Amino acid sequence: MALSIMSSYASFRPFKPSSLSSSQNIIRNFDENSKYHIRSNGDLTPQKDLDKYRDVLRKADPFDEGLKMIDAIQRLGIDYIFEEEIDKIIQSQSAYKFFREFEHDHHHQDLYDVALRFRLLRQHGLFVPADIFNKYKDNNNGCFDTRLREDIKGLLSLYEASHLCIEGENILDEAALFSAQHLEASMTRLHRYDQYQAKFVATTLQNPTHKSLSKFTAKDLFGVYPSQNGYINLFQQLAKVEFNRVQSLHRMEIDKVTRWWRDIGLAKELTFARDQPVKWYIWSMACLTDPTLSKQRVALTKSISFIYVIDDIFDMYSSLDELILFTQAVSSWEYSAIQKLPDSMKTCFRALDNMINESSHTIYQKRGWSPLHSLRKTDENQEGHDGSYVECYMKELGGSVEDAREEMMEKISDAWKCLNKECILRNPAFPPPFLKASLNLARLVPLMYNYDHNQRLPHLEEHIKSLL
Repeated sequence: MALSIMSSYASFRPFKPSSLSSSQNIIRNFDENSKYHIRSNGDLTPQKDLDKYRDVLRKADPFDEGLKMIDAIQRLGIDYIFEEEIDKIIQSQSAYKFFREFEHDHHHQDLYDVALRFRLLRQHGLFVPADIFNKYKDNNNGCFDTRLREDIKGLLSLYEASHLCIEGENILDEAALFSAQHLEASMTRLHRYDQYQAKFVATTLQNPTHKSLSKFTAKDLFGVYPSQNGYINLFQQLAKVEFNRVQSLHRMEIDKVTRWWRDIGLAKELTFARDQPVKWYIWSMACLTDPTLSKQRVALTKSISFIYVIDDIFDMYSSLDELILFTQAVSSWEYSAIQKLPDSMKTCFRALDNMINESSHTIYQKRGWSPLHSLRKTDENQEGHDGSYVECYMKELGGSVEDAREEMMEKISDAWKCLNKECILRNPAFPPPFLKASLNLARLVPLMYNYDHNQRLPHLEEHIKSLL
């Protein structure tokens, strides 16, 4: 939804006349010289034009408009174009500079600015202590100052920042509760005076930026909410062109996946199993967002398809004896072990084996080593446990549905804190692309399992239609 990612847009302020920067002059050149306009036919912007966009970011004040530009670029889903420029701005920051400016510059005491910088630095692996927000507490009672309740923009930024919490950071837990409480309390007044902001607040509370996918939300910003800031309108234009280009790429990838799925024959052989190649592809599309990773998205979708197919074999089709034989065959990877299986399970085994061999060969050609043994061992180690956490909780502990759901949400919150810690502290064993893919998978899970009463996924279906 548009308003779930509009917090920075609603908050960006026009440049002051006394501080017109080089980036503003570059923006003027875009407007005055038609050769730099986005092509109306949707073609990719030429490299020389992309360089002009990059200059806008390079010339920005890294401690003010530069961070706001990064936020806008990320929300529009085009950060892959500006990785070098973004990294330079982020690396120019430091905890020392952050605290020094915060203590001595009144401008940097603005809650919106501080929370935005905190969030962006943490998102990019620079640890900023959470006690930076102690400045906004009431010295008398140790709680956040209730005067902040009128600062909707600041509360939204604080709420967004609180989702970068790691284990033990109680102040961010408090910030989340405080900001959410006062934002929810403001809804009646906002509905009366500003419908757009009311919707924006409601959607942000439901879908904070850190836990959302710009892939599914950026399109809602294209030209719908014009801004006084020239650079936002400029990046919106680029994002629209990129959206069209990447959309064509995704359609081509889906075509490859669909043809592969048809050719291996599992859809005909396993009539009881799910036939949803587009849904399986969404996992890959959301996980690997860089447009250059086309081959990887197709390969990953093939692997994901077998997760669904084998799950259906175990849940819906085979007898216990057949499942034991199938598991033994996958454990040994011997074709002789599948002779007693039904033809449908033989077909599945062969297709799985072919896919693993194909993936291993591709990696060997590119990297010089084969992951064949590791991939096969991964399939062997699946224990097949499944079920509803709510049902298991109620059966084992005797609690109510509400108790089970509350416990489940607490576990989800703890899992996010663990994931945040790995991404913020940056274990050298996990390169940034892997961490980003892991975050994207976590962000996609609620969308993939948000079933309605008809066992459908209406929100996912809506996104698929708009994207593809």
